[in-house]
Amino acid sequence: MVSISAPHPDSRQYLPSTTPDASPNQHILPLTAKVNGSDCLEIGGCDVTELVQQFGSPLYILDEQSVRTACQQYRDGWQKYYPGESLVIYASKAWSCLAVCAIAGSEDLGIDVVSGGEILTAIKAGVSADKIYFHGNNKSVAELELAILQGRGSANAKNCRIIADNWLELENIATIASSLGKNVPVMIRLTPGIECHTHEYIRTGHLDSKFGFDPNQLDEVFGWLSKQSAITCIGVHAHIGSQIFEQQPHKDLAGVMVEWYKLALSHGLPVSEINVGGGLGIKYTEADDPQSIDEWVKNVATALKIACDAHGIAYPRVISEPGRSLIGSSCVTAYTVGGNKTVPGIRTYISIDGGMSDNPRPITYQSQYRAMIANKMSAPMTETVTIAGKHCESGDILIKDAQIAAAVPGDILVVPATGAYNYSMSSNYNRITRPAAVLVNNGEANIIIQRESYHDLLRFDRLPQRLIK
Repeated sequence: MVSISAPHPDSRQYLPSTTPDASPNQHILPLTAKVNGSDCLEIGGCDVTELVQQFGSPLYILDEQSVRTACQQYRDGWQKYYPGESLVIYASKAWSCLAVCAIAGSEDLGIDVVSGGEILTAIKAGVSADKIYFHGNNKSVAELELAILQGRGSANAKNCRIIADNWLELENIATIASSLGKNVPVMIRLTPGIECHTHEYIRTGHLDSKFGFDPNQLDEVFGWLSKQSAITCIGVHAHIGSQIFEQQPHKDLAGVMVEWYKLALSHGLPVSEINVGGGLGIKYTEADDPQSIDEWVKNVATALKIACDAHGIAYPRVISEPGRSLIGSSCVTAYTVGGNKTVPGIRTYISIDGGMSDNPRPITYQSQYRAMIANKMSAPMTETVTIAGKHCESGDILIKDAQIAAAVPGDILVVPATGAYNYSMSSNYNRITRPAAVLVNNGEANIIIQRESYHDLLRFDRLPQRLIK
C-alpha cells in the first residue's frame, strides 16, 4: 500500500486492509476493493470500468460482502458482549430498496422504516412484520393503518412495532387499533438531551428536536399507556444523532435509558425492550476516525449491563439501528469524466455526468468525499481539481480541491462511501434520470435498481386538454 505521506501518492492508498476482522465503516472503499492487472479498480471481483461499459454511468456499485460483513459484525457483537437478547434492525432510510432489505433480512436483521413506502419495501423483501419498527414524527393515519394491518396470526404476534413520537400519534394508534380489534406493540421515543459533535441537521438527541417526547412528560405518558387496552408499551427508544465518532454519548445514553425503562416498570407497563438507536460514523476521508462496529457494540453493551446491574433490573432485549455504518462504505458511485475548465490562478474544474441529483450531500451538508480515477489506480495523484456536477446550479460541486490522477474525457471517476443517503435522497433535478445500481459479489453483477428513462420522467405528468395543440 502506498503511503499517503509520499510526495505524489496514488489511489491505491485507499484500498482496505485485508485483516479478517476488518470493519467496513473504517475503510473508504468497500472491503473487496483491489487493483487488477489492468490497473483498474475492482470491487466484488468486478472491474469498475467494465461495469460502466455494461450498465452506463453514473452507476451505484454495491459490494454484497461489505454489507453482509457489517450485518454480521453488529449481530455477532451483541451476542458476544450483551448477556440478554438483542436484535439489530437496519435503518433503511439510508438506502431502502428490495435487495438491501433482503440482504439484511437474510442476515437475521430487522428493518427500521419511516414511511408507508419503506414498510412495503421491507415486507416485499421478505422481512417479517414483527421485525419492522416504524419511526417518524408525523405518521399519517393511512401509514399507521398500513403498519397495524401487516400483522398476521394472533392479535399482536406479527404486528409491526411502532415507535410513538407524540401525543397525537398515540391517540391515533389507540383509535385505529380499537377499530380493527388489534393490540399494537409500541415503543416510546424520548429526547435524552445528550449532545454529540456532528452536523446540526443530523443531531437528533438534544432537547430542542422535532423528534420524541420530552423526558418531563414520561410520568404522564406512562400513566396514560397503563390504561390502554389496545396498546402494549414494549419499551423505550432514543437516538442521539448520526456520523458520531465519540464513545461517551452512547455510554451516557445507556444509563439514561435504563432509568426510563425502570420508570415504565414502576407504572406496571410490560416493557421488555430498550432501543439505543444507531449513529456510528464511517470513514469518508482520512480525517475521519470512527470506532469499529465491534468496539461500538462492546461499549454500548457494557454500559447497558452496568446500568441494569446498578438498578437491579433484568437485562431487557436491546435493539440497535445501524444505517450509515452498515451500508455507507459498501458502495461507490462511478462517473464518466467530461470536459474541464481552468480559471487561471484560481482552479480547474473537471465535469462529470452526475452530481447533486445522485449525491445531494455535499450541497446539503457540506459533506466531504475522496475521488479516484478507476482506470488509473497507480497513476500519481498530481492534479488538484474541483469536481463539478452537470446540473444548472453553481453549488453543484461534488468535491472541492480533490487530489486525483490527471484525468481526460472518458476516464471513469469513482467516489467511495456513497451507500448511505445518496440514492435515497436522489432527485430528478433538471429532469435528469436517476442512476442504475448493481450488486457485485464474486465476479457477478446484478441490477438491483433499473436506470430511469426519459419515459419514466414523464409517466406521472398530465397535460390539460386545453393545452394540447
